[in-house]
Amino acid sequence: MAENQDVQVVRLYRLDGESKIKAFADVSIGNFIIKGLKVLDGKNGLFLSMPQEKSKDGKWYDTVFPVTKEARKSLTELVLEAYQQ
Repeated sequence: MAENQDVQVVRLYRLDGESKIKAFADVSIGNFIIKGLKVLDGKNGLFLSMPQEKSKDGKWYDTVFPVTKEARKSLTELVLEAYQQ
């Protein structure tokens, strides 16, 4: 993520129960808010899922995605750190 942009978790809603979805998060990046990120519990532990939309072909596609691996990693670390607090 660009160092000059203010990136922060503005809302984190934890879910109880046995669902693989552990939380929903909203993140602000500069003057924008991305809603609908999910913290999921997978085979290899917790991971971050981007907001998705179902298309006409029945498949789910990310509507927001980081351009670089570094951006995805820093966003994931930010949200998972907020989740674990």
